[in-house]
Amino acid sequence: MKLLRDIWLVFQRHMLLMWRSPMLVILGIAQPVVYLILFAPLLQEALVTLGAKSTTDAYRFYVPGMLVALAMATGLYAGFSLLNEMASGVIERSRVTAISRSSMMIGRAMRDVVVVIIQSILLTIMSIPLGLAVYIGNVLIAYLLLALVNFCTAALSYSIALKVSGPAVLGQVINNVAQPLMLLSGTLLPIALAPLWLRSIAAFNPFTWVVDGMRSIFRDNLGDPNIIKALVSIGLLTVLATIWSTRLFTKTVR
Repeated sequence: MKLLRDIWLVFQRHMLLMWRSPMLVILGIAQPVVYLILFAPLLQEALVTLGAKSTTDAYRFYVPGMLVALAMATGLYAGFSLLNEMASGVIERSRVTAISRSSMMIGRAMRDVVVVIIQSILLTIMSIPLGLAVYIGNVLIAYLLLALVNFCTAALSYSIALKVSGPAVLGQVINNVAQPLMLLSGTLLPIALAPLWLRSIAAFNPFTWVVDGMRSIFRDNLGDPNIIKALVSIGLLTVLATIWSTRLFTKTVR
């Protein structure tokens, strides 16, 4: 019970900080909105070979991948906020409190999940006038996947932040991790359009399964095994990332 209470307290604190700077949530979707308006309309012709016959089909391909990219990027760059708090002494002052060290990571990551879900809702609503059509129930399943993706990548980012010497090193590490993961997961274009050798490499990327599962959800193909595969794989990764991150918090923040 104490752990749950501590997680709630940390979560409340970071939600309050977010509430004081709501523009950060809006600015976080500025680039995805540009892609949504200027890039997605080009996909209808490019995706004809994959069965895209209308603007709705094109957006059902593009929006799920864009949402996964948003969840991944937001999570992977979350470590910078931890470094800022470490530099300003916030983490140092937390050491003298009785709060659980594990809750410091979990509560913070839960805030990141809320931010991503809010941004995803805004992007989904903005996509509807442009041609997207999707059932509400399917969207809720998709948001569950996004929450797992964001929590997993945020936990990894916090772990890396505790290991590196500063934001410059963290930026290099995150960029070297984020770009291959996103490109090989087919967030912008389906990986089915890639050469065979690239598809073979992407088959080992769990985020590829997430993107494929998300697209099946948006196409109302809930029987696609990629959905279960995505939920199980990203769920397992989230558990492992959480264990690693909480242990580092426990050892580092004393």
